Amino acid sequence: MILTGLCRLGRNAELRYLPDGTAVANLSLAYNYGKKDQEGKRPTMWLSATLWGERATKLAPYLLKGGLINVVMGDVHLETYEKRDQGGTGTALKGRIDTIEFASSKQDGASAPARPATTGADYKAGKEGGARPAQPKQPGGFEEMDDDIPF
Repeated sequence: MILTGLCRLGRNAELRYLPDGTAVANLSLAYNYGKKDQEGKRPTMWLSATLWGERATKLAPYLLKGGLINVVMGDVHLETYEKRDQGGTGTALKGRIDTIEFASSKQDGASAPARPATTGADYKAGKEGGARPAQPKQPGGFEEMDDDIPF
């Protein structure tokens, strides 16, 4: 089954690595559906989603609680689990994110967070603070232009 929709992140992405080095980001997504009730609120369905590989490493720092994202999820299925507190079983809707697009930052209209200083290799090695990539030189103003125009 495939699910497409606009979701809000319920918590910050949790990045982990499998023994073979593959990155996996676990996400908790709130998906609003149906008609608004008398209070003007729509029902919410909670989803557990995973983002894999290099995309997980690069996007995890930007997937923050409250952020709005548009996703296409594949392999959507129900999983049953044992409830810890109350006993019995529960169900959870889970899936793998195939496509992701940022619809807003955590606070609507706010700018995206600054790029983290660590690289994917540093995350894998468990290091903090990697080397920043070289910044391209910004072009100067009209004063720095050559007076000899070739046409």
